[in-house]
This record gives sequence, C-alpha cells and structure tokens, in this order.
Amino acid sequence: MDQIIGLFPIPFMRAPAVLDAALVRGLAEHFTAQAVQENNASGNLSHTRMLRPDESPLLGQAAALITPKLSEFGALLFGERMGWAIKEMWVNVLDEGGRQAMHNHANSFISGVVYLTPTHPESRTVFMKSPGGTDFAFRNDHAGTAQGPYNADKWVSPAPDPGDMALFPSYLMHAVPPNQGERRISMAFNAIPARIESWGYSITFGG
Repeated sequence: MDQIIGLFPIPFMRAPAVLDAALVRGLAEHFTAQAVQENNASGNLSHTRMLRPDESPLLGQAAALITPKLSEFGALLFGERMGWAIKEMWVNVLDEGGRQAMHNHANSFISGVVYLTPTHPESRTVFMKSPGGTDFAFRNDHAGTAQGPYNADKWVSPAPDPGDMALFPSYLMHAVPPNQGERRISMAFNAIPARIESWGYSITFGG
C-alpha cells in the first residue's frame, strides 16, 4: 500500500486558555496605553517597547503560565526537556486597517503570541514558507489547482479566543493581514533555552 510521509515537519503549538480572563483583561488594559511605538509596516499598528517579565507583576504572572509550555514545545525542537526563559515580551495594538508585514524573530528559538482580544476572521496570523530555497524553478499555480500542505505558500492559523497562545520556531515567517474588525491586541514574546549542548561543547544563554 502506498504511503505518503511528511518529511521534517515544522511544529506549531496551539494552547487554548493559557491565561485566564482576569489576567488577559489586565494585560490589555495596562499595556495598551504603553503601545506608543509606531511600526513602519502600518500606520495603524503600534507596540510597546521590549519588556522583561520582571518589569511588571502582570508580565510575571503571564510568564509563569507560559514557561511550562515552552519546555514542552522545546522538547519537540531539541529532543530534550530543558529550562527555558522568556527574554522579551511586547504588546501589539492593531487598529482597523492595520496590518503586520511578513517577518520572523531574530536572536531566539521559540516565539509566541497570546491573544488578548477577539480576532476578526480575516485578521488571523498567517504563516508562510521561507522565501526561496525550497521551491522548484517552475510552479503549477492556477485556478484549477488544489492547495494542500505540500504546495501551499501559506497557512492561516485557527481562530483564537482571548487567552489562547500559539508557539512556533522563531525562524518561521508570519504576518497579519489588514484588520477588518475592532482593535486587535496581542502579546508577543521570544524565548531561549538555558543552554544548548552538542557532543563536547555547550552554549549557555542569559545571565
């Protein structure tokens, strides 16, 4: 019997209700006012400066709930459960018409987002193949083709509820289409492991 095997899949974790409603509300109310830094991708997108979990009790509470999930997800990436730390967190405020351009996150291994408000169906986070390097020189792309996991250029994440979290490898390209609904608030973060070891040498992060 023929068998199709998906080689080297990229993990994506969807974790519902990681933060409770009170904490979600507190984060949205407190940090929306601090989201004053403009984003060059869109005039209707702003965000806070990069924050550390120890800068606010609200961020500390969120980090304590997120970190066990990082260990679980990190075991998929590195084959071992190890200590993880959130190195920075920030809150994004996307007003109607705002969008987030395609990007990834440098200097980290796991990135994530916690949704703090409802998300319009057309403004869900979209993940894309990395540009170049994996496609054929020719493409079969027309109205009659069927999109599947092996030929699609992008994947639209499931509709999140406030408090839901998504984790993904930091190298994965992603974007947010123009927001067609009410203000969309999310909290993003980057994480690093305590150390990486490989047959006689190791790198320790943080400090």
